[in-house]
Amino acid sequence: MPLMTWNLLALETSSAYCGVALLREEDGACTVRSRVHEGVQEHAERLLPMADELLAEAGLAPADLHAVAFGQGPGAFTGLRVACGVAQGMGLALELPVLPVVSHQAVAAQVAAAPDDIVAVAMDARMGEVYLAAYRAGRDGDWRALQPPVLMPAPAVPGWLAQAAAAWQEASPGKGAPVAAGDAWQAYAGEMPLPAGWRRHEAARPDAEAVARQAWRAWQRGQAVAPDAAAPLYVRDKVAYTTAERLQGEGGNPRAAVPPAAGTPAPAAEAGRAGDAVRIEAMGESDLDAVADIEHSVQSFPWTRGNFADALAAGYSAWVLRQAGRVCGFCVAMTAPDVAHLLVIGVARDRQGRGLGARLLGHCEDTLRRAGAPALLLEVRPSNDRALAFYRRRGYAQVGLRRGYYPAGRGGREDALVMRKVLAPAAPTLREMP
Repeated sequence: MPLMTWNLLALETSSAYCGVALLREEDGACTVRSRVHEGVQEHAERLLPMADELLAEAGLAPADLHAVAFGQGPGAFTGLRVACGVAQGMGLALELPVLPVVSHQAVAAQVAAAPDDIVAVAMDARMGEVYLAAYRAGRDGDWRALQPPVLMPAPAVPGWLAQAAAAWQEASPGKGAPVAAGDAWQAYAGEMPLPAGWRRHEAARPDAEAVARQAWRAWQRGQAVAPDAAAPLYVRDKVAYTTAERLQGEGGNPRAAVPPAAGTPAPAAEAGRAGDAVRIEAMGESDLDAVADIEHSVQSFPWTRGNFADALAAGYSAWVLRQAGRVCGFCVAMTAPDVAHLLVIGVARDRQGRGLGARLLGHCEDTLRRAGAPALLLEVRPSNDRALAFYRRRGYAQVGLRRGYYPAGRGGREDALVMRKVLAPAAPTLREMP
């Protein structure tokens, strides 16, 4: 029997404001009540008391909650850890799913945008830099990330946005002028004039109510995670930079690239088939942020950065595909005496359809074949028609079924098809020939 009432608690501490919101869905209608407190050093002290107040006001106990959400960042390092830590603790103690919400998306959600309109959110990252992200408005409050959060010098933002928006609008014109939101437009007003034709929205920072509403939509899409898989979104890879490093363009990871105009063919160096333009290398610790960002952007239930770090520490075979210096794809495999197991593979959304996934998979197969692995196993969702077709074209066949293997929408589970490819013995190299 479906739930008649569904309760979610949302926590937001990515800025100087500490906020808590309680969202209740009753017979399909949502109501939200919230509390907010300003004080950077008081987040940990104020967060739980405000949550208790909201629950008591609604006549609820913690056990009446069905999920907990938090503003994931990017934002203040310490603040992000407070909301994430409390959400994880509540999730573990109450056995609740957790819903991370990117803080920039929570700001974009405060803008009354028509479908296909572009909203760029620039948040003050201090030290003359901003966290920048861009979204395209969907229907019913959904948002599609055109540019996931990146770190960028404030003076570079207007020019970059003007170029990027021209490509985005050519691909899918919106009905209204692009919108700029976030507190960086005020913090760096002299260095960040609005691009021509843009309009400014007053939404300055994420709030708990916006986090709650976005989390509710994420729940409907089946994007909740287990408490131990929840993690803050850190974009800045290093806090203290020397003047020389900043002059050389250091200061953030990942960096934004202007998308090509619609219909413009990629140059040879970017096409994914141009010899040394694409390199496949062993994954290292310095690649983890970029790999986790790609995984988060292409999967509903993604591996976390910690999962990838654990895979490296365990000695799994892991590679990244690098294009023009940028990590554009990755794969991780585990080897055993009798079989190898492809654990995860992914290609950046803006580089899909260029053969990069096939190159990664082929490199994985060749390496494992030479290591003596007789076969390669993998799991795939039955609903993922594109992935199934991809693997079948490359010689994989179904050999089994794992019941309830994957998390799915509304707390459900989805089966996994187990597929296998026999890896023929590798041809000997010149060194190996008698």
